[in-house]
Amino acid sequence: MRKLLIGLFATIVFFSGSVIPLKLLNTAIAQQKPIPPYAKWGTLAMEKTHEKYPNAKIIDYLHIGRKSGPNSTTEKFKLWLKDNSREFGVFVNIEFNNKTEKVIKITFKETLK
Repeated sequence: MRKLLIGLFATIVFFSGSVIPLKLLNTAIAQQKPIPPYAKWGTLAMEKTHEKYPNAKIIDYLHIGRKSGPNSTTEKFKLWLKDNSREFGVFVNIEFNNKTEKVIKITFKETLK
């Protein structure tokens, strides 16, 4: 990934005629954020929401939080959808087994706010 970014910056510098200090380049690379632990559950929430509402576009996404229990954990999301002229929110809760990470249950609840 680092080589790809350096190559990209080198191409920009070559074609623009500008010089980017190496310190700035290293800072840009160092500021990449790690993938959050809920990312795969967020992807699943969006996939399942798209299956449930195939004609709606997901226009916003929020990770609300995580509720951990002794055997299972629930990741909570709010997605904002637009379907024709209607905009609405959908709360998506994904409960999964702590040891196997197998999905136990996915629930959807629509909201207008």
